Amino acid sequence: MSFRNFSFPPWTWSFLAAVIVLILTFAVSGAGGAQTLTLAFTLAPYLVLVGLGQMLVMSAGPGNIDVSVGKVFSLGGLLSIAVGEATGSWVLGLGAAAAAGFAMAAISVVAILYVRIPPIVATLATSLIVSAISLTLAKGFQGSADPALKGFLSWAPFGVPAFAVVVILLTVIVSLVLKWTTWGSHMLAFGQARRAAGYAGVKTKNILAAVYLACGVFAALAGALRASFSAPNVELGNDYLLDSIAVVVIGGTLLSGGRAVPAGVWGGALFFILLDGLLNLIGWDYAGQNVLKGFLVLAVLFLASGAPILARRSPSPDTSIESEDEAQEDRL
Repeated sequence: MSFRNFSFPPWTWSFLAAVIVLILTFAVSGAGGAQTLTLAFTLAPYLVLVGLGQMLVMSAGPGNIDVSVGKVFSLGGLLSIAVGEATGSWVLGLGAAAAAGFAMAAISVVAILYVRIPPIVATLATSLIVSAISLTLAKGFQGSADPALKGFLSWAPFGVPAFAVVVILLTVIVSLVLKWTTWGSHMLAFGQARRAAGYAGVKTKNILAAVYLACGVFAALAGALRASFSAPNVELGNDYLLDSIAVVVIGGTLLSGGRAVPAGVWGGALFFILLDGLLNLIGWDYAGQNVLKGFLVLAVLFLASGAPILARRSPSPDTSIESEDEAQEDRL
């Protein structure tokens, strides 16, 4: 293969951006790299969990996005601590959080598939329901995480957080499912061309239901684990909505659907965690950080909206660009 024809994997750029920010952090702080990396790998797995779910949803084609993940994240944290405290079992706490994430996502699925509400509106409505439940649960809330679970989440043998290793293994499993299973092939085919996938026998409703339900479960579990690591509150997941979308886009997953890049979610998460640390180090306020993140996402979308997407969506003798109404009809 000649160098001219060589192309980097889509996840390369997110990791390159993370390395650049890491170098800048060293230059500004003068601190050693091991501690900074340990901190980044301690915080990144929670964002990766939410990002993997968001990636599955966004890979299912244009228009698919879950804006309820932040509120589901917070609910998962509150419910997990409450159930764990009441039962004395952190396992039951995590199970309750996962069940709540599944139930909330099911509301979105019903609204999208059967009421035919656009995904962004359906998941926004779900987030309002989840927020109301969280606020009710938070009244007079008193609870603390199980010491064993909190200890595991803080455990970093040889400077490598054990929880990060678990999420890396989960990322590998998601990658294998997408690449080597029939369901993964069907999901990506559905994201690339809904009508063609439907003609080929792909069960489109099942695909959409699966990705949204997985997203809800991942977000709730991430919130439960994050609350065990720090402390539960109704605003715990506020940052995870924008960040989960950003890490997926920066990681190389196409907004137009059909390409999921699980490894890129890790690169995007590390980049954002390190960027937050750098901006805090130089004194940027919270609003300024969000503005910068927004511009970064827009820049990536601008750069990614050129040849790859246009080439894939350009009309050919055998295909045509579907209108938005046709796409919605094909989804259902």
